[in-house]
Parts: sequence; structure tokens; C-alpha cells
Amino acid sequence: TAAERVEAAQACCAALHMSLPLLIDTIDDRVGHAYSGMPDRLYIIDRAGKVAYQGGRGPMGFRPGEMEQSLIMLLLDEDGSRRPAR
Repeated sequence: TAAERVEAAQACCAALHMSLPLLIDTIDDRVGHAYSGMPDRLYIIDRAGKVAYQGGRGPMGFRPGEMEQSLIMLLLDEDGSRRPAR
């Protein structure tokens, strides 16, 4: 069920000490199928809708720190591109 899926995701986040927001796919796995996310992977999708980060196969391939660094770099790049050149 959707509730079981949320519960499993919360347990995973707690076990991996993840501090990033987590999105959970619909029960029909629409996003997972669209991005070939089987077996489970962690993704960051940029504002243009492109995959900015794809982690290893989970759950053992989950590297929350690596993903967090990728997100930080993406946000810094986006922030830098909004500033006028000097």
C-alpha cells in the first residue's frame, strides 16, 4: 500500500541518517519505470527536469553524503548562474 511504502521509506531514511527530503513514487512506480530506477536508486532531478545525480543500486549503493554533495554543487551552480558577471 502507499502507507507501507511511506513507512519503508521513513525506516530507510532513519537507518541511513538521511537529512535530504525524500519523494516516494506512486504505487504503480510510474517514475521508477520512467527513469529505469529498478533496482532502487537515489536521483536528483534538476529544475530543467534532467537527472543531475544517479546513485548506485540500493539500498547498499545508497550514498546519502555523496548525493547531498551533488545537490549542494547543483544549487551552488544554479545560484552562480543567476548572478551577473563582474
